[in-house]
Amino acid sequence: MEESVEQIDPTQELTTDIIKKRAVKGAAILTGRMILMQGVSFFAMAFLTVFLAPSEFGVFYVVAAVKNLLSYFSDIGFAPALIQKKEKLTNIELKTIFTAQQVLILLVIILGFILTPLIQKIYHLNLQAVYLLWAFLLSLFFSSLKTIPSVLMERKLEFNKYVIPQVAENIVFNLTAVFLAWKGFGVTSYTIAVILSGLLGLALTYIVKPWWPGIAFSVTAFKSVLKFGIPYQANTLLAMIKDDGMILFLGSFIGTSGVGLLGWAQKWAYAPLRFFMDQVIKVTFPAFSRLQDNRKDLSDLVTKSIFFICLLVFPSLVILTFVVPSLVYIIPKYAKWSPAIFALSVLTITSGLAAITTPLTNTLNAIGRITLTFKLMIMWTVLTWIFVPTLALLYGVNGAAVGFTLVGLSSVIALYLVAKHVDIDYLKSVGKPLLAAILMGVFIFIIRNIVPLSLLQVIFMISTGLISYILIIFSLEPGLLRIIKNQFKK
Repeated sequence: MEESVEQIDPTQELTTDIIKKRAVKGAAILTGRMILMQGVSFFAMAFLTVFLAPSEFGVFYVVAAVKNLLSYFSDIGFAPALIQKKEKLTNIELKTIFTAQQVLILLVIILGFILTPLIQKIYHLNLQAVYLLWAFLLSLFFSSLKTIPSVLMERKLEFNKYVIPQVAENIVFNLTAVFLAWKGFGVTSYTIAVILSGLLGLALTYIVKPWWPGIAFSVTAFKSVLKFGIPYQANTLLAMIKDDGMILFLGSFIGTSGVGLLGWAQKWAYAPLRFFMDQVIKVTFPAFSRLQDNRKDLSDLVTKSIFFICLLVFPSLVILTFVVPSLVYIIPKYAKWSPAIFALSVLTITSGLAAITTPLTNTLNAIGRITLTFKLMIMWTVLTWIFVPTLALLYGVNGAAVGFTLVGLSSVIALYLVAKHVDIDYLKSVGKPLLAAILMGVFIFIIRNIVPLSLLQVIFMISTGLISYILIIFSLEPGLLRIIKNQFKK
């Protein structure tokens, strides 16, 4: 039998209690650490929207969407399949997946170069934008080389190591992009930032988790991965069509400036999700996979995960809704984004709904209910392609934002379907953070109407909001402070 490359089999060595504790503690710690990474992106975006025109911002979104669509064909669910697998991973399995992925990624890169003239013609891209597209293609190759070391870290829940390349890559990308944009490099700022950050991330990944790449192929190992990987990747394809595909379609008739405004609104509205939810999802997927046969413990952990996400996302969205419009009018160079303020406000609703539904679909994938996730994704994709283009044609950027929100409201169907497989206490996980966020919003609204428009008003709104939210949430959930203290002591 092929010798395992894993020193510890997480399935056998990690008890249910340890998995739950590591998942909850890991989510909290990772979120705290990743605030640094996302904080850099947050402030970098603030500077980039000053230094770059909406059209340049739109070019980045269009090219990134092309890259994301192409990246779909560079993977067939390899990483998730390996992470979910209960048995120990063998060297031949890892090398088989590594080999298959490199073949796929090279084909995608070649396809990207062949399609460049067509893409350039459709979106009227200049030479700078073409170079950015090629840089993104190169970044796909860098990412493929990191797959196996990343999988090994996730299976052991070694997220303290996992985040090191991510944080470094994020900082280098944003600092490089902001500095070069400030110097007037325009779209080329992104091109250089993509290449430098990709190289650094690749090097650091192999430093924190050494693994010697090799070329091999086993039909048995490949088939075992495809059993889970293909359905998983089908969901990813629909997500690409629903999101990035829609951005590409909108760009063909509302232009790069329109896409830039919509992208700006989405970036701000989805920032809390990137800040908090993404990190929790990264931790909970391998944990949920190991609890898929224990419904009670799984339900308990899912409830805690949703509560933790909503606890942080909901107040952030309320603050954004009130603060960003003030900043747009206070900062002279931000006035160009004022046409997207309404879109931002509407999209915060979509973001709040995603804070609930994304952990649920993540749970369904972890317990092997990929078919159900696929049906939900079909529903969301069809609704997106019905509502968003129609409303965008009628009302432009604001219409597109309303379309995305209408699709998000259909998430109530997901709550009903998931309840058949996992028992979740929505009153605790969603109800309490939502009530606290609404009451906080009332206090911020009062401050906004009392204090004149100024930087002082912004400071008062943020400070009043945070203080009131903390007091309210601890009143609704008295044991929260004790739970937080206990988690960090362990």
